[in-house]
Amino acid sequence: MKKETLERLLASFPGAEETYPFGPEALVFKVVSKMFALVSQDEEPARVNLKCDPVDGANLVGQYESVTPGYHMNKKHWITVSLAGDLPDELLVDLARGSYERVVRGLSKVDRQKLAGEESRPKK
Repeated sequence: MKKETLERLLASFPGAEETYPFGPEALVFKVVSKMFALVSQDEEPARVNLKCDPVDGANLVGQYESVTPGYHMNKKHWITVSLAGDLPDELLVDLARGSYERVVRGLSKVDRQKLAGEESRPKK
């Protein structure tokens, strides 16, 4: 998957914000100030860090060469995916959506309700 395609997908999730808290080399996607993805900007091939279930993450690391424990992240809860690797695009889309949903589930009830209100409005 191309980096630009992945970035468009991540930006399309309700309440998603794009930030550069670590400098121009890392585009961070957040929902209600909680990170759900980090996309490298200065590497070829590009990489993305995504939050995932620890058991699923370990299985993916064992199954795909392009999936490694989260780079500069909590390796139990994050994976890093090389975008030029052997992971099918459909699975990458599922992992990106799963990362977003995992972070949303961890939000407070009030924040989830605010986010649900945003989902009903069209994205600009």
